[in-house]
Amino acid sequence: MEIRQLRHFMAVVTHGTFTSAARAELIVQSALSTSVRNLERELGAELFDRTGRRVILTEAGRALLPSARSVLAGAEAARDAVAAVSGLVSGRVRIGTIQTLTCVDLAAELASYHRLWPGVQISLREATTPELVAGVRAGELDLAFLAPDAAELPDGIVGFATWHEDLVLITAPGHRLATSKSTLIKDLADEPFVEFRAGTGLETAVRRLAAHCGLERRITCDVTQIRLLVDLVRAGIGVAIVPRRIGTDAGLPCVTIRQPEPSRTVVLAGRAPRPRNPAAAALLGRLTGGAAGVLGADQGLSFRSGSRHDPNERP
Repeated sequence: MEIRQLRHFMAVVTHGTFTSAARAELIVQSALSTSVRNLERELGAELFDRTGRRVILTEAGRALLPSARSVLAGAEAARDAVAAVSGLVSGRVRIGTIQTLTCVDLAAELASYHRLWPGVQISLREATTPELVAGVRAGELDLAFLAPDAAELPDGIVGFATWHEDLVLITAPGHRLATSKSTLIKDLADEPFVEFRAGTGLETAVRRLAAHCGLERRITCDVTQIRLLVDLVRAGIGVAIVPRRIGTDAGLPCVTIRQPEPSRTVVLAGRAPRPRNPAAAALLGRLTGGAAGVLGADQGLSFRSGSRHDPNERP
């Protein structure tokens, strides 16, 4: 049994299909499929049920999952130890993010990081906050941008910096509220809504806001991609509540919501007060302007996000 085979096995578990897993591992699908088949042959059991559109774990696959995670975490720790003495000439950093991240220009930050350390491979995963938390806990992710449901982070998760994002109502250009500077929650009672998928930090924030204000939303469509949500709003199928940056980047009317003024918190998190992986520690320094510290009740980096994050800006 090879570490490469276990990594391919975990890639299929994480991404749900062999096609997506191969894309994430930067190999052709046939090679990844052969690798997993060889692992199954070695173990004498099928690890995936391949009959549906998305492959699912068999009982044997579920039994292998904890050991595979443990072995890969150990392998990553070994690579980290070597990278620590090789000056980041090589290595790998794994970062996760919510789909609706707007407070940090992650593409620009990763590009800057790559220019400094071109030998470090960057692995980026986009998922919901619960999935990202599980990935950080399991050692599959070094860092992750989360939109937590509660004020306290889950056990085993350490926060390094927070951003506070304003949420606004976006509408189609010809909508009755398109030229309004602001609106009240109660004035949205008759509006059809386009909703982001359940379980995401954005969906939770909007659902709690509506419940707090007694607003019973009429949801005409729910989606799994933020770009599709924007396109549907633009087409006039409904309105949506999103971070302001999403609306402005899309060129859609952004209407400020009053009483209350909604917002959400995004946290950059990891497993330990300082990442043991030197490549991750270097990336953390870039994302926080070199001033990362563990968040406490009254300390830590905190940014108000209404525009692009400047890593040199201090709170």
